[in-house]
Amino acid sequence: MFIHSFVLNKNKKMLVLIFAIIVVFLSSSLIIYFSFSHDEETSDSSDESSSNDYIKWVDFNVTCEAMKLTSALDIESHNSVNNDNVVVYNWIELLSYLACKNGGNFKNFKSSDLDDLVSKLESGESMEDLTSSMKYYSYYFEAYSAVLGGFIGNYSIDSSASSLDSNTVSFESKYGLKVFLPIAKNYSFSHYDDFGNSRSYGFRRTHLGNDLMGSIGTPIIAVESGIVEHLGWNQYGGWRIGIRSFDGKRYYYYAHLRKDHPYVANLEEGSTVLAGDVIGYLGMTGYSIKENVNNINVPHLHFGMQLIFDESQVDSPNEIWIDVYEIVEFLKQNRSEVVLSDSESKDYSRKYSFFEEGLE
Repeated sequence: MFIHSFVLNKNKKMLVLIFAIIVVFLSSSLIIYFSFSHDEETSDSSDESSSNDYIKWVDFNVTCEAMKLTSALDIESHNSVNNDNVVVYNWIELLSYLACKNGGNFKNFKSSDLDDLVSKLESGESMEDLTSSMKYYSYYFEAYSAVLGGFIGNYSIDSSASSLDSNTVSFESKYGLKVFLPIAKNYSFSHYDDFGNSRSYGFRRTHLGNDLMGSIGTPIIAVESGIVEHLGWNQYGGWRIGIRSFDGKRYYYYAHLRKDHPYVANLEEGSTVLAGDVIGYLGMTGYSIKENVNNINVPHLHFGMQLIFDESQVDSPNEIWIDVYEIVEFLKQNRSEVVLSDSESKDYSRKYSFFEEGLE
């Protein structure tokens, strides 16, 4: 009886084991089937998720000296293009190469590195060959293109008109620097590298811009052409303007504008502005929930630049703001001259008309 019972129990155990193996096999097969099926059905969405491979952070520390030297090579070579012996330079390529040479830290920049690069390019070596072994070259090129991509190019400017009332207009086509300092020509200002300093109004945070100290009413200039995305009161920035570049990569922030008359007439969200246009006036508004209040101790323009590689970085914890101190130093060489254009409203306008190639 015991032997018979043992045989039956053993047979039951075998049947259970076989059944379990069959269940596992069928389950695995179904999982594999549905996995392949799901992959086929969502191939578009997986491609879409791969688009999340965009730059998440940029530490821009290119010096004014490096920008001046490389931009001069770029501009001079493009303006000498009729000379067959001239190598045509791209200043962003040059800066990206130098970033790789210095580990991304331009405090180590030496002009001799640039001279050596120029010598190699003039001897016939290509930038592609020279950077083929540089692991981070493509990163720096994309990052610096986002920062500086709209700075140099073709434009036309009226160089003959002495005032807005002049009937003489003579546009001259040029290739060169087509962005401007945010402070109008002939107006003084001072600044220091205050990016990252502590701020405490509202909550403790870091300063994500550069403060340009000046006189109330100083005309504020659009650095680059673009579309006005934000206009109005912000308790931190007071009366402020936010302008997005046409390529969508740069968002310029101008804050603490003048009380009562912060903007030029007719400026509104959605307006198109050109580089060098007067957009508003320096003041000391902000640090108040109540509109049109001067709670800033010293009159100044807060100037900032946000980089946008993906729209998810707009108005989010993933915003990328860069240190613009060296950029402001670089832009001192190109300032927009202004004139009083409306004696009633006391509004100023640019003195010389300006058009960019490719913009209507």
